[in-house]
Amino acid sequence: MKITMVMLMTVDGKTTRGENKNIYTWTSSEDQKHFFSLIKKNNLIVMGRKTFEASRPVIRLEKGKLRIVLTHHPKKYSKESVTGQLEFSNENPEKLIKRMEGLGYKKILLVGGATINGLFLKENLVDELYLTIEPKIFGSGKNIIEGQLLDKFLQLINVKKLNKKGTLLLRYKII
Repeated sequence: MKITMVMLMTVDGKTTRGENKNIYTWTSSEDQKHFFSLIKKNNLIVMGRKTFEASRPVIRLEKGKLRIVLTHHPKKYSKESVTGQLEFSNENPEKLIKRMEGLGYKKILLVGGATINGLFLKENLVDELYLTIEPKIFGSGKNIIEGQLLDKFLQLINVKKLNKKGTLLLRYKII
């Protein structure tokens, strides 16, 4: 299974502005366009609970597109679950991948957050990373990875300047 991680950060490596988890208040329209084009192209999207909570207002459920939210407490979200569109699971990454492969899925779009990213990277499950760097400095906020000591090497595949402000889209292969 091919797993592509998509993340956004500031020049100082922050994925949130302090405690404000709403990235849509500071990310560029060009990055949003790129991100939603990836969402449109992928039919299996995996995220953590905190990312789900922050993204809930913009998530649009649709048939043929499954979003899986990894959480320690999936039963807490049972009323929000929509079979085949929005599911909550406490599976570890390997078990989730095996189950999804059994259902015929070939690709996962991993959209965060920091804990989930770390879990997938720790187990060498991520093949590719799209990383948008916005020309901003916040000083405090969340990081791309939390909770794991990693030593990963990446190979740059492509760099694209998204706007005149200097928003960069980097595409890496995880080695």
